[in-house]
Amino acid sequence: MALPISTPHELPGMRKPASRVASAIAIGAAGLGAVLLIGACALWFHYGTAVFFEMIASGISACF
Repeated sequence: MALPISTPHELPGMRKPASRVASAIAIGAAGLGAVLLIGACALWFHYGTAVFFEMIASGISACF
């Protein structure tokens, strides 16, 4: 049976990934996505479909 070249005990400098930071980023991204979706729905209901699509198209064309 072959023995491993290195074991976790031999590498004291290795740290576990920062799960708190990763979860905070994921929660922040989900919150931002929810705000954008709610904003898009609010514009849709306020202006109607035709005006909503025209505003989105003009915004995209202004970028390019």
